[in-house]
Amino acid sequence: QLVRQRIDEVFRNGEFVTLEVYQASRDALENDLANPRLKLNTEPEFHDAVEESLQTDAGLNSLLQSIIGYSPAIYDVTISDPEGRALVHTDANMVGRPLPQRDDFSAVRQGGFWKQMQEIYGPRAIYEMRLPLKRGNQPFATIRVGVSTVLLKGELRPLLTRAYFISGVSILLALLLAALYSNLALRPLEAISRKLDALTAGTAGLQPGAAAKDQGKDEFGVVNTKIDRLGKEMKDVKEVFSALKENLDQMMSNLQDGVMLFTRDERAVLVSASVETFLHRSRAELLGKTAQEIFAGTPRLGKLVMDAFRAHQPLGQVEVLSEASLNDPGTGRVQVSLDFIEENGERIGALLTLRDAESVHKIEDELEFSRRLAAVGRLTSGVAHEVKNPINAIVVHLELLRQKSQGIEPGTQRHMDVIGTEIRRLDRVVQTLVDFTRPMDLHLAEMDLRRLLDEVTMLAAPDAEKHGVHVLRDIASDALPVKIDADLVKQAVLNIMINGMQAMLAKGGGNLTVSAGRSESEALITISDEGGGIPEKIREKIFNLYFTTKSGGSGIGLPMSYRVLQLHNGSMDFDSVEGEGTRFRLRLPLYERHESASDAGERAPAERRPAQRA
Repeated sequence: QLVRQRIDEVFRNGEFVTLEVYQASRDALENDLANPRLKLNTEPEFHDAVEESLQTDAGLNSLLQSIIGYSPAIYDVTISDPEGRALVHTDANMVGRPLPQRDDFSAVRQGGFWKQMQEIYGPRAIYEMRLPLKRGNQPFATIRVGVSTVLLKGELRPLLTRAYFISGVSILLALLLAALYSNLALRPLEAISRKLDALTAGTAGLQPGAAAKDQGKDEFGVVNTKIDRLGKEMKDVKEVFSALKENLDQMMSNLQDGVMLFTRDERAVLVSASVETFLHRSRAELLGKTAQEIFAGTPRLGKLVMDAFRAHQPLGQVEVLSEASLNDPGTGRVQVSLDFIEENGERIGALLTLRDAESVHKIEDELEFSRRLAAVGRLTSGVAHEVKNPINAIVVHLELLRQKSQGIEPGTQRHMDVIGTEIRRLDRVVQTLVDFTRPMDLHLAEMDLRRLLDEVTMLAAPDAEKHGVHVLRDIASDALPVKIDADLVKQAVLNIMINGMQAMLAKGGGNLTVSAGRSESEALITISDEGGGIPEKIREKIFNLYFTTKSGGSGIGLPMSYRVLQLHNGSMDFDSVEGEGTRFRLRLPLYERHESASDAGERAPAERRPAQRA
């Protein structure tokens, strides 16, 4: 404002000077050129007359000198002809000389702030203000008033320095006041920020006394109270969420089926541990990936799942060959089911389940076999009951007949002895049926399964050596704690070992290997022989009661062993290769007893025993 105001003043002063010189020049020319004696017929004559009139006019020259004396901003005043030569000049030495070219002072006045500041703080410059003298609308002379920036610099710099100082002090005071005011005004916000940080860290609302102290009736107190309440609610929600997440993780880790939960954009947000066995990729690698990325490396399974996603069609227990069967034909199959989750008719996710079809079929076969055993048990129980009474009556009457037939011929006595022997054998068979179907009372006790296997192998070793069979043991070094009926399990293991030894008699002997170890939460007993194997056509029948291929065999050993394992919540299966041998696998649940640290320290770890002859 100071600069613009002063430049406007200089411009108005220069404009006034220009008009004053214009008026004086016009008066001088009118008086002098009105003389009829002057010959002004030609342009040179007119030019000479004008030059003489302006230079000799006392009033005009006096005005020019006074302007220089009383107008410090005016640098010089001149009247020039159209060629730019000075006709009249405040500096007598410049009369008749060409004038230098100068910029118009209007450019400074109309220029912007930075242009004007450059004139104040830049080098000295001289500008002009012009006004032409005309004759018949044609200029014959020009009044030029020179304006110097020296005066502007001298006048404005002190004013500007003072203004700068006042502005700087004002800004500094404003900053100090703003900092002080903001500190006072934002102090409640700082406390709220601390509360929010505590809320984020999960510690908000844990100090009721402090919260009550900070409460007030102002806006800050209301906000503080609400933050405390929100912190308590978030803490409760976080605890519930943590418990749910822990339970969900535990449940997902124990699932045998592979479970995957997808969002609406087909990204996996929940993956169970069993999925790794089906896709051979870690859970961390699968989480957050799309279905297309997850199943890109599984052409069979991936095509089935992606077609269902694209068609938005659920899958219900569809079986497909596993990817492992590409390299190993005949290996497992996978059951796939896909269900879409919808809300208000809009799809919000999908649930994919993967299940080992071989395990499902195996369980179904075991259930079917158990049902058959139960049915046979009910039938044999009834038959045994009905046959037992007539046998008892026959035995009684046979004894009475023997007492009444004393002294009969030897042939008749021999026939009666044969009848008695066969009746007793029939009675043993019936009694065996009754024993097999009668509920067993288990006498469970904690023990190390390795000790039981040592006893069984030692018991079977002498008879095996007589027939050229070598019993080899490969028992785990770690304890295998179980809670079992030792006599029943020992009999079950012995039955299978005897079958294995008998299977190798035709080959003149061989090795019977008994191994034991841990398999997840179970104790696994494996009994392998080198016999002729079990023919494929009878493999489904070997656990049937009274089924046997051996002369003199009872057909009770394997069914009895199978039942013993079932009574202990275990299982038994086998695989066999004709001409190479058979391998039975017996599984019993481990019994983990929580023991004190002192008990654990007293028990020295046993070393693993390599395979050796019993």
